[in-house]
Amino acid sequence: MMEKHENNIENQEVENSVADEKSAQPTEATDTVTPEAELPAAEEGDESAKMAEECKAWQDKYMRLSAEFDNFRKRTLKEKMDLIASAGEDVIKAIIPVVDDFERALAAMDGKEAVAAEREGVRLIYQKFLDILKSKGVTPIDALGKPMDVDFHDAVAKVPVPEAEKKGTVIDVVQTGYMLKDKVLRFAKVVVGE
Repeated sequence: MMEKHENNIENQEVENSVADEKSAQPTEATDTVTPEAELPAAEEGDESAKMAEECKAWQDKYMRLSAEFDNFRKRTLKEKMDLIASAGEDVIKAIIPVVDDFERALAAMDGKEAVAAEREGVRLIYQKFLDILKSKGVTPIDALGKPMDVDFHDAVAKVPVPEAEKKGTVIDVVQTGYMLKDKVLRFAKVVVGE
């Protein structure tokens, strides 16, 4: 039994000496520091900074593109609304001279008793035509007695007037002007006092 005990002690001493030798030798992971070990950590920080900058650049591009698209959408919507609002502008401009013809026909028939029925028929057609134009947003420009306004009136003549308050005002309308909602279709041709 003693032999066994001595063998155990020898084995234990051998194991302890082997363990001491291992602990005395420096390990690569803990004791030695190589420049290669520091290098990946530094590159990793640089890569992280580069990735952050790239992310910021992409976010900026995305925000700009998003804003640009929003502006495009608003602009096209406004253009579409303008197009709808003035869709029949060309047709209405072509029809307005017919209103002038109606007015001349009615003026020519005034005072003649023989054509009273025809005059009344033409007047009814004229009124119906004006009502249709009004329903589409066409309104005549009220010019008579108003101050001359180049945004609505086209002065075709200037006539001297004795009254000072009539100077610069419209004293006669040669041709009625028309507006389609807020847009001038045809300027009123007027005579202005000077």
